[in-house]
Amino acid sequence: MTVIPRQGQAPEGRPGPGTGSGERPRPLKRAAALFVAALLISGCGLSAELDREANPEREPNPGASQPEPADPAPPTDLSLGPDTPPSAAPSTPSCPKSGVSMSPGMVTAAMGLRAMSVTLTNCGKGVRELNGYPDIRVRGLDRQLFDVTVLKGTEPVTTMDDPGPSRVKLRPGQSAYTSLVWRYSAVDASTKAGSGVYVEIGPAKGAARQTIEPDGGLDIGETGMLGTTAWQRGPDDDQGTRAVHSAVPNLVRTRS
Repeated sequence: MTVIPRQGQAPEGRPGPGTGSGERPRPLKRAAALFVAALLISGCGLSAELDREANPEREPNPGASQPEPADPAPPTDLSLGPDTPPSAAPSTPSCPKSGVSMSPGMVTAAMGLRAMSVTLTNCGKGVRELNGYPDIRVRGLDRQLFDVTVLKGTEPVTTMDDPGPSRVKLRPGQSAYTSLVWRYSAVDASTKAGSGVYVEIGPAKGAARQTIEPDGGLDIGETGMLGTTAWQRGPDDDQGTRAVHSAVPNLVRTRS
């Protein structure tokens, strides 16, 4: 005999609605899904809340992993530390063994007459003494020695004030100057033949010479004459060099 179940009653052997192991009603499933989503969305807030509940004083937990500190920002102070070598200072010209250095001034030209000053500076430690005229030799571009007559004084090249020999004492850092005068001689512009490119000059005869290169050279020719003045004290404002330049027009008027 077949028993027909009444409406709402599960067949025999199957659990009915609301029993332990069957499918849950749909409202319960939707509620569970919303609860899980809420947990996922508010996971960070929940974790923070649980942390506050477990440690209300916010004391550091030695067992908790700490993030690795980021690399410190580079220091804004650019000053060098004790272990950092200082930057190289600008190089300065070295002082020769003689303790004096020579430097040429500008060449002044007017109507065939030339004038130039040479400054001697005591770059050593002791006092230097000058007395008399410089010792000079002139060489061409090929370093060959010119047969130039070097005069003690400025005549017969021109008339120029020459103080004559006197003792000039230079303390370290002080300078003296001499004036060189000559007349223009034909110079080959292409080969520079006749141009004294290199001037070897010493404080006195027998002293060590230094080689200087005047700007443009000395257009003196290979058999010219070179007048000189005795060493005289050079003011710190380079008045000696200006005195040579200002004297050239006067020389031209007296010796044309």
